[in-house]
Amino acid sequence: MAELPFTLDQLRILKAIVQEGSFKKAAQSLYITQPAVSLQIQNLEKQLELTIFDRGGRKAQLTEGGQLLLKYCERILNQCDEACGAIKDLHNLKGGSLIVGASQTTGTYLMPRMIGLFRQKFPDVSVQLQVHSTRRTGWSVANGQIDLAIIGGQLPPELNEILQVIPYATDELALILSQKHPLARLKELRKEDLYRLSFVSLDSQSTTRKVVDQLLKNSGLDVQRLRIEMELNSLEAIKNAVQSGLGAAFLPVVSIERELLAGTVHKPIIADLEVKRELKFISNPTRYTSRASEAFSKEILPVFASADSPIHNQKKDSANSSFKTE
Repeated sequence: MAELPFTLDQLRILKAIVQEGSFKKAAQSLYITQPAVSLQIQNLEKQLELTIFDRGGRKAQLTEGGQLLLKYCERILNQCDEACGAIKDLHNLKGGSLIVGASQTTGTYLMPRMIGLFRQKFPDVSVQLQVHSTRRTGWSVANGQIDLAIIGGQLPPELNEILQVIPYATDELALILSQKHPLARLKELRKEDLYRLSFVSLDSQSTTRKVVDQLLKNSGLDVQRLRIEMELNSLEAIKNAVQSGLGAAFLPVVSIERELLAGTVHKPIIADLEVKRELKFISNPTRYTSRASEAFSKEILPVFASADSPIHNQKKDSANSSFKTE
């Protein structure tokens, strides 16, 4: 077998230079000297007979050949990380780690409950939650940076070909009012009533706001006719504003369960309007599935899934789980 023209150390150095933007910063991040970094790259270029960096500028810029090498470099290093994780899993049945992802609303209100239940069952497993936009979360799952995720938005078309996407749960988008609002006395509202309300909403540039507006449009509501009196930067701020009587709001039910239970907001029925969105479970079937990920999928996901989700009917076989709590 022919000897490879590069080493893993050289690939790690290449990746660090690109991430940090310079040889000096890469050396600092790797805790080695800058001359050592330069020497490794020079040797790599000689071994491959390829110029990797354009050294004419102040910042390290990849040549066309360097960009091609980086593409495969990242794949190789990811595969090495997966191999190490798999071997660690093999030797460490009680421990392990899990990285779960979620889009904004799901990550704030649903996923913490799921992780809490998982930690009760498997306290020795290290769990990390990453909350980002649907697009960023999807790419992180595709690249192996996240093991699994639950999202509420639409994935880029190219990711639907890479990821396994399963309908997970249905979340209603509900109108909420202050308990002191005049319309709170009515048991039922009509769609036309909404155009007379003042609304509190997220900033118009936020991803969540765009998703909400699209859901409302799809349900037959003329979003342009809604009067937005105030824009805030979080769902919690919106809930506080509604409770203070500053306006009405459309929010996912999963985000207002506590307030509905406490009776601090009013959720009227709208006779001719129903707004729902589908939450989806995503994973990458081509990547290694850790025992922690398997346990989360079998033990936790079915508990919170909607009745019509394939995951809800998934059999939970705790006796055969690879993790032991005792």
